[in-house]
Amino acid sequence: MSSFSTTRGGDVPSNDSTDVYRVMIVDDSAVIRGAIARVLEGDPSLRVAASLCNGEMAIKSLQNEPVDVIVLDIEMPVMDGLTALPKLKAIDGAVQVIMASTLTQKNAEISLRAMSLGATDYIPKPSTSREMAGTADDFRRELVGKVKALGALARRSGVRVSTAHARVPYPPSRDATSTTMRPSAAPRPFTPAPAVKKEVVLRREALVHPDVIAIGSSTGGPQALFRVVKDMGGDLAQPVVITQHMPPSFTAILAEHISKQCQVNCAEAKDGETLQARRYYVAPGDFHMLIENRAAGPTIRLTKDPQENFCRPAVDPMLRTLAAAYGKRILAVILTGMGQDGTKGCDVVVKAGGSVIAQDEASSVVWGMPGSVANAGLCSAVLPVGEIGGLVRQTAMRRL
Repeated sequence: MSSFSTTRGGDVPSNDSTDVYRVMIVDDSAVIRGAIARVLEGDPSLRVAASLCNGEMAIKSLQNEPVDVIVLDIEMPVMDGLTALPKLKAIDGAVQVIMASTLTQKNAEISLRAMSLGATDYIPKPSTSREMAGTADDFRRELVGKVKALGALARRSGVRVSTAHARVPYPPSRDATSTTMRPSAAPRPFTPAPAVKKEVVLRREALVHPDVIAIGSSTGGPQALFRVVKDMGGDLAQPVVITQHMPPSFTAILAEHISKQCQVNCAEAKDGETLQARRYYVAPGDFHMLIENRAAGPTIRLTKDPQENFCRPAVDPMLRTLAAAYGKRILAVILTGMGQDGTKGCDVVVKAGGSVIAQDEASSVVWGMPGSVANAGLCSAVLPVGEIGGLVRQTAMRRL
């Protein structure tokens, strides 16, 4: 475990390296800060550069020492996370912020509002060390995965600029036993392993009129969803089903935000609902959303079947059951997100005769899910997020 001092009212790590992603933890609970730090520093590519107890301290720290990712609590004394967020982004527009909150409806609302102010993602945090122990593996996987993905995004965004506008590759290290700054070892520029690039081969678009539209998304998904759904509009004849990787309480708030921001009829899906035209359905957190053919028509079934791709809800089971219910009359869209969820489901959709559109790498926060689908040769189009909704609308409204 790292050695910490409590200089400036925060915890300062004892070692430094410029070839790792630097993370700032901001939370008023020392127990939670320590638990998050232990999770992060268990991965050799991550380094806790600052551990602080309120937003005001975070602002002062960021003015002096750049980091790649900030894990930011919502409710803190002196300055809360929502107040600090735009100030942190004003200091460094490339820094990636993950809002950390307990699972309440209020915090879900604040977390989604934070994404409109510059946060990139959110993570449900344990409220106690006992709760942390009960969800240790899932929390570790999600936190480390998101921090590494967003750290890479921060690095791609360019060289950091200090408040004095002097370009600095990385700051000197802080000695763990004093407030004295000591020079770092000879700086080494961060050089991530080169990604293996594959030429994306597009399929011919299936020349069928879709009877249903399915969307899957994860990290960075809410903002992408707002753009795509707004461009699709609320007057399509097809039902639209959405699986966004989100915990309980967050999905109901997401559906409300989609309705208000995009002027469409969107709600969290309910078990036993029959899919209706001009309706958007969001899979509830912690439930897979499946579609079954029943006498009344295609009907939603919510299950607590085991996680797929470490997720529940997951995109794959939604797409598999849609293919069984609709055959070839499916248009699937895969937006930004970590991992490969959606690839197997899109393979089933394509084999049934349906079509798949994926978000392109440049406009994705993380080109994991859409990249996996694109590299598997399952897409008829790979587009910037600003062009996807228009193509979906055009495809959905045409008659063949």
